Amino acid sequence: MISSPILNIAKKEILDNVRNKWVIILTIIFASLTLVVSYFGSIFSQGWQDFGVTIAGMMNLVQFLIPIIGLMLGYASIIGEIEKGSMSSLLSLPVARLEIILGKFFGLGGVLSFTIFIGFGIAGIVIGANVSDVNYLDYLIFIGATILLGLVFLILAMFFSTIFKKRSASMGLAVFLWFFFNMILPIIFFGIMTASIGIEGLASGDFPEWYHALTLLNPLSVYSALVSLNVGPVSTIEGISISYPAFYSSGVMILILLIWIVGFLLLTFWRFNRSDI
Repeated sequence: MISSPILNIAKKEILDNVRNKWVIILTIIFASLTLVVSYFGSIFSQGWQDFGVTIAGMMNLVQFLIPIIGLMLGYASIIGEIEKGSMSSLLSLPVARLEIILGKFFGLGGVLSFTIFIGFGIAGIVIGANVSDVNYLDYLIFIGATILLGLVFLILAMFFSTIFKKRSASMGLAVFLWFFFNMILPIIFFGIMTASIGIEGLASGDFPEWYHALTLLNPLSVYSALVSLNVGPVSTIEGISISYPAFYSSGVMILILLIWIVGFLLLTFWRFNRSDI
């Protein structure tokens, strides 16, 4: 059973974000983007698209938007409290450092998960009311995978918030992490593959299994694979089916995202426990 200090800290994080209008703003953003993509996002047809086509259109937006939101929610979670002096007051109370980390993660994770679920959920209700043959399971898988992706970047930001001594430095790294996983790392991986198999190999579209394994080091690639494995229209690009190796499965993708979350949660506690505050 979750202890009272964890719940109290989680409630504080949730209430702080409600007061700052984060919950309302993010919910509106998610709902509005989904509706716009569903209605205007297809160049081949006009009007409402089903969930599969909508999800396919949302993938790039989600991979750009969700990481930066998770990073912005978490980058000041620890160092911000230290700079304000409230962390010293919190530690003076009968509360363990692990409870502080868990409370903040559950609170901020709850804010992120709630806004994703409600924002996409509202849009899903509107889309479902305007299209036939609605596949709600595809849409729920998309929402669940998006929540996992957001939690990965939230805990990454929290971890680095325990390392830096200034809020500005933590924010700067959060921005760098967004660029690193969205742009720098994919370019590095693609460059390695190009150097290995050449232009002719790229033209064939038959990428080696080691490249697919390498891309699993990027949570954005794991997220994309997870959705693609479960949602039909996402698994094709311009009519060409995306081919994944045999070791790609939904269970493996979910496990990798959970390893990111749990692993960095443990690292965050370890680093925070060693901090002299």
